[in-house]
Amino acid sequence: MRLRTSLLAVLLATTALPLSAQRPAPRRAAAPRAPAVTMTPGPSVEGITEYSLSNGLRVLLFPDASQPTATVNITYLVGSRHEGYGEKGMAHLLEHMVFKGTPRHPNIPQELTEHGASPNGSTWFDRTNYFETFAATDVNLAWAIDLEADRMIHSTVSAEHLASEFSVVRNEFESGENDPSSVLMERVLSTAFLWHNYGQSTIGARSDIEKVPAERLRAFYQKYYQPDNAVLVVAGKFDPQRALALVKDRFGRIPRPVRTGAMQLWSTYTAEPEQDGERSVTLRRVGDVAWVIGAWHIPSGSDPSFAAVDVLSNILGDEPSGRLYKALVVPHTASSVFAFNFQLKEPGVLLAMVQLGSADSIAAASAAIRRTMAEMVSSPATAEEVERAKQQLLKGIDLTLNNSQRAALALSEWASMGDWRLLFLHRDRIRAVTVADVARVASAYLKPSNATWGTFIPTAAPDRAPVTPAPDVVAMVANYRGDTARAAGEVFDPSPANIESRTTRSTLADGFALALLPKKTRGATVNASLILRYGSLPAVRGKATAASLAGSMLMRGTTRHTRQQIQDEFDRLHAQVNLFAGTGRADVRIETTRENLAAVLRLVGEVLRMPTFDTTEFELLRSEQLAQLDEQRSEPTAQGSIAFQRALNPWPDDDPRAVLTLDGQVAALRGARLSQLRDFYRGFYGADHGQLAVVGDFDTADIRRLADSLFGNWRSPAPFERVPSVYRDVGPQKVVLKTPDKANAFFLAGMNLAVRNDDSAYAPLVMGNFMMGGGFLNSRLATRIRQRDGISYGVGSSLSASSLDRSGVFSTYAIYAPENVARLETAFNEEVARVLQDGYAADELDKARQGWLQQRELGRSRDAQLAGTLSDQLFTGRTMAFEAELDRRVGALTVAQVNAAVRRFIDPAKFVVVEAGDFDKHPPAAPTP
Repeated sequence: MRLRTSLLAVLLATTALPLSAQRPAPRRAAAPRAPAVTMTPGPSVEGITEYSLSNGLRVLLFPDASQPTATVNITYLVGSRHEGYGEKGMAHLLEHMVFKGTPRHPNIPQELTEHGASPNGSTWFDRTNYFETFAATDVNLAWAIDLEADRMIHSTVSAEHLASEFSVVRNEFESGENDPSSVLMERVLSTAFLWHNYGQSTIGARSDIEKVPAERLRAFYQKYYQPDNAVLVVAGKFDPQRALALVKDRFGRIPRPVRTGAMQLWSTYTAEPEQDGERSVTLRRVGDVAWVIGAWHIPSGSDPSFAAVDVLSNILGDEPSGRLYKALVVPHTASSVFAFNFQLKEPGVLLAMVQLGSADSIAAASAAIRRTMAEMVSSPATAEEVERAKQQLLKGIDLTLNNSQRAALALSEWASMGDWRLLFLHRDRIRAVTVADVARVASAYLKPSNATWGTFIPTAAPDRAPVTPAPDVVAMVANYRGDTARAAGEVFDPSPANIESRTTRSTLADGFALALLPKKTRGATVNASLILRYGSLPAVRGKATAASLAGSMLMRGTTRHTRQQIQDEFDRLHAQVNLFAGTGRADVRIETTRENLAAVLRLVGEVLRMPTFDTTEFELLRSEQLAQLDEQRSEPTAQGSIAFQRALNPWPDDDPRAVLTLDGQVAALRGARLSQLRDFYRGFYGADHGQLAVVGDFDTADIRRLADSLFGNWRSPAPFERVPSVYRDVGPQKVVLKTPDKANAFFLAGMNLAVRNDDSAYAPLVMGNFMMGGGFLNSRLATRIRQRDGISYGVGSSLSASSLDRSGVFSTYAIYAPENVARLETAFNEEVARVLQDGYAADELDKARQGWLQQRELGRSRDAQLAGTLSDQLFTGRTMAFEAELDRRVGALTVAQVNAAVRRFIDPAKFVVVEAGDFDKHPPAAPTP
């Protein structure tokens, strides 16, 4: 997938789902025999070492024995910036095609599933990358390196595969077209960049996606997918010498291309000129809330001034300290704001995005943004603002470098800017940013003549911002050495038995339970999961909104610290803390370091035990949530999901298990009173039925004593009784929701199951679901609906079951174009019927089981996920023996057992089916009588 130039892409980074191969592409013309390959060591910075093959491939090794996983990430220095006329979207389309297979690896999705890999690919302006994270074994490492080397030059890029794949990419294009903010951002960028390809969306032009000849796509592939245009990263747990030998053997066979004629790699010589006045663009489409976006040209990502631009962006867009937040959200001129920048190889943009509530004035919001940007120049950033922004940015870099998998992927961006060492150089530059630096870049780039967002206003004396050329990165990093290497963690076995042997459990006097798993980690990181449980069904009835809002208010101020001070302190402690709460529980997830863990836990304890429930913060919270609900009114995914959950769980609206309609949620929010939140908190919160699991680098005795002092004497005023999950046989239903003017539709189908996750039927159902809609695009549904028919970009299924109640859910989903509704329904019904009639095959189960078990091991190797598992086990009374037993059951399954369980529990005649989309011209089939 591409990284779409939208709010979703910028903030979350979307994922691609390419197809599997069916037939090898024509082979390239025979190349002259390459000379014996050589490998030369290069620079080394903070544990990352570069090597160069004589064919031009750059290799980065980042060994981290503390991770039981390894990541192979290859980055090609080609993105939408390199596309010519008629090629818009070609880099992204090629990303999909590279998953079609090679003669040596004909079914890549199947191989990825069998190796339990967590894979993906992405396309951006300056680069395309592919990666696999997998259990760290010699077999998996050799397979991944062989896969990437083979598909570098032998990928299938045929007319036949293109004919089916272009419609999948088009469906991805259509899914983005549903989001007004995404489309508006594309319009703003195309207006800000008159000549440079940064003004072209990575997803491309619909006509080019549909009509590009396979021969042209193949030529694009052969030109850019070459060793001298690629950077390979191997990170995690591996033997460096073995990895180098594998790379030299597999990639070294590929000759360096002759860069003449059509194979010449030209640097970008199209330069965006200085902008000579404000530009504007207006988008009119169906939607629910208004957006205002502004864009300002800024230097390239490697420019020494970019660190100050990064700090400036944070000062503008942070919440709640950001100037835009204070200028627009606090006075209720808008519901939410964002400010961020595109750090690219060549000069990019700084963007500000403002989401309005349904009653907010576009004119007032536009005026407020302009005023804030002007004040950023006339009233420069303060020392406090600059320091806060630097702490947040440095925290992000620090957390990335503490995780070899994250770092392996992040290096793709820095390599595409010219050199991977820019990551460290940029960090050092952020450290050195001063108040004067921020004032300088604000004055240079936040000019009215440099903005794209409003009505054009003629200016007698234009004040233009200069376009700063990208510097010589090679000279810039020539002698850079960086900080000292970080402390490495221990080699850790993520098997259930080892985890159990390393974990100690205990219970405090008030009932608060602990599960502690100390181990040495890279950067001395530590993850924790804290859960408070409270209330009972009669006591919380009718209080779901108050409970949810009360939980959301906890991080917005205590008797000792304001909301901003809490955020600042977590940033200073390099801690990522997330808190979610509802009627029966509050969850806190923590990631920090050994030296800061105690201070972080004390602040979390303060947040939980000493909230202020400030009136101003309450009104801001309610305004933000109302705007978010307004935005969902015409969205197929939101509308369909709510309808599906309500059909499966038809509880009365005052029941805490009920899912309210959008109108019901809005009414509940508008009717909520701050006094109700305070009453709920005072009436229910306590730690006597809570759990804390900690995994990482810490001292067990210290954390046990600290937990006792923070939570050992905190009892809930009300008795606790778990609200049960109840199986309900709701029968067949079909719900069709119309969402006009939306290019993408949403399909959901499923049913409730009377099953618990320790039942004998659970393990065979897990594998039945995995083969139906799990894995990496090689499930029954994905193979038919995405790979063969090219109907959907995203399709799959899921299975869930309670640990304590005989209640579960089987569900399936797909996104698609509304005109394909009949094809989707036919394909879905036929594939489910085929499973129930013919069953799965034994070899199909064997391959799926292998991948599923490796995915489970991968999950246990992630400390945050493991902490969540341990905290849940404290409540259910289980240990890692349950996880081992589930693995054993799955390992012993026969295909007959799987087929019998699926036929017993999955009944399409009882499915709840929900379809949401613009169906005026293509209505879904009527429900069967």
